[in-house]
Amino acid sequence: MSSYPARTRPAFDADERTQLVGWLDSQRAVARWKCEDLSEADAHRAVLPSSPLMTMAGVMSHLRWAEHLWFEVVLLGRPAVGPVSDGPEDADMRVEGVPLAKLLGDYDRQIEVSNGIIAAGSLDAVGQHPDFEASGASLRWIMFHMIEETARHAGHLDAIREILDGRTGHY
Repeated sequence: MSSYPARTRPAFDADERTQLVGWLDSQRAVARWKCEDLSEADAHRAVLPSSPLMTMAGVMSHLRWAEHLWFEVVLLGRPAVGPVSDGPEDADMRVEGVPLAKLLGDYDRQIEVSNGIIAAGSLDAVGQHPDFEASGASLRWIMFHMIEETARHAGHLDAIREILDGRTGHY
């Protein structure tokens, strides 16, 4: 039994912002739920030979840093910090030895920051970072992208979890 609330979808007649936030929050909840009751060893176990960094922990770290990159760096023009700017390719997924609980807490805190940015901004606002080609993207475009990104990785988490311990199920 999940300790996370049942996934809710936005109302059919909800305004655009409510729908975008609702769909993004729904996918975020699925990603978090897939990590529930996971052992530390399993959180860091690679099960895909062609993708040794794609672990449950690695994917959760990637989702956190993707939110930071798109909402804080690209949209607001803040400096890129952490593995998105320092280190090798896929540095955001290199989390050997970092406890899953810390990664999930970091993700939760990033979601709070992202949601604050979403609430304060116009959906038509465009990115401010001069070094990213995607800076021309609007907040609306970024939200659609983050729904896609989070949903794609929630699917990865679902498959990895089934390989790890057989746990399946729909949210």
